[in-house]
Amino acid sequence: MATIPLGQSSQYPDRYDPSLLFPIPRMENRKKLGLKEDQALPFVGVDIWNAFELSWLNKKGKPQIALAEFQIPADSPNMIESKSFKLYLNSLNSARFEDENEVKERLITDLSAVAGSKITTRINPTEAISKKGMQEMGGILMDRLDIEIDPHLPADPSLLGVNESFGPIEQCLVSHLLKSNCPVTGQPDWASVQIRYQGRPILEEGLLRYLIGFRQLGEFHEHCVETIFTDIKRQCKPEKLSVYARYTRRGGLDINPFRTDHNSPWPDNIRHARQ
Repeated sequence: MATIPLGQSSQYPDRYDPSLLFPIPRMENRKKLGLKEDQALPFVGVDIWNAFELSWLNKKGKPQIALAEFQIPADSPNMIESKSFKLYLNSLNSARFEDENEVKERLITDLSAVAGSKITTRINPTEAISKKGMQEMGGILMDRLDIEIDPHLPADPSLLGVNESFGPIEQCLVSHLLKSNCPVTGQPDWASVQIRYQGRPILEEGLLRYLIGFRQLGEFHEHCVETIFTDIKRQCKPEKLSVYARYTRRGGLDINPFRTDHNSPWPDNIRHARQ
């Protein structure tokens, strides 16, 4: 396997180069969650990427700029390593294209080949994004809880539980305290997380303690969300569950994984204040 570019010294490319894209098999982490290659996944979902440093040249050599949204299905065999994604996007800076549609088709072709599944993309002018504004995740904010906690303890699924005295409810819980670390460089990754479920009420203090436990975990964004989903599903046994995290931007990219076990629409791709 080629050497992962994350954490390596890299020169920015001066010509278009799709070989810069680096795949990371999803199954390696899913095996840690007790999932097997021959079984159906307990969730469906999507990884929503936003790119803020997209540029190319038109046929006259004039630079063009835009923002791009990419949706990579959770059942694709591979994720795309973030630094390789950044280097690839920057390789477009000196490439000439007939129009925006040609750029879009090139992006779809290259990224789908590495992910192993068809991705979708949207190229947006900057003014279109500014009109959408920002919006915080809706739900009951668990960060309001005044709890004493050891932030050095790892995430412990046994902290997750439900109130057996109540019947099923529909609830949406939110925390802005999710933090993990890049498994290669150790750099911090910050996120807000939204948990929607139907079932017996999840004990908020235990859930918040569990989420804060990710502060010491070295793992990719997508793997963190799948771990949270799997642990809640096993420990709390909700009838329905969706987990959505929006990570702060690094290297001109943000990654926002969403996992659900029912026919839930993909969430709106709306930035919050830290993005």
